[in-house]
Amino acid sequence: MSDAATPESRLAASGLVLPTSVPPVGNYARAARVGTLLFVSGHLPDSGAEPIHLGRLGRNLTTSEGYAAARQAAVNMLATIRAATGSLDHVDAVVKLLGMVCCTEDFAEQPQVINGASDLLHEIFGTPAVHARSAVGMMALPRGNCVEIEAILELSAEGAETAPRVTAASLG
Repeated sequence: MSDAATPESRLAASGLVLPTSVPPVGNYARAARVGTLLFVSGHLPDSGAEPIHLGRLGRNLTTSEGYAAARQAAVNMLATIRAATGSLDHVDAVVKLLGMVCCTEDFAEQPQVINGASDLLHEIFGTPAVHARSAVGMMALPRGNCVEIEAILELSAEGAETAPRVTAASLG
């Protein structure tokens, strides 16, 4: 892969600025590694500390607003991935994405909402971002956010050496 095709160079070319990864607000890690897999905890559109995209899809938010929220949640997740591995270039594959959408019981466009995250991951990682995915509806999400995403990634050997490993001690 040439330098122009790396995830870090794609991110730079996109003009996106990753926020500082904020510490967890509970007794958990933002990301934890087992072998070469990195499990990334749930990320919200407001994980960068700004309350945005609050509400419920199908009531006071549109599908396109939900798409934007999922995209912002993915931006925040990229910051955590970079903080855990040192570089987005250490990601070999996006294995699985779970997208949760706060919505009314009759809202049926969860997949279109979570496309906001999937599309951004594809823009940054290219073909290695093709992933398995679930997009589900929820009655409530933390702090009134409309979307939450989490992911499982496969890391390169170098990325796996950098990322925090799950141990019995780290689990409490």
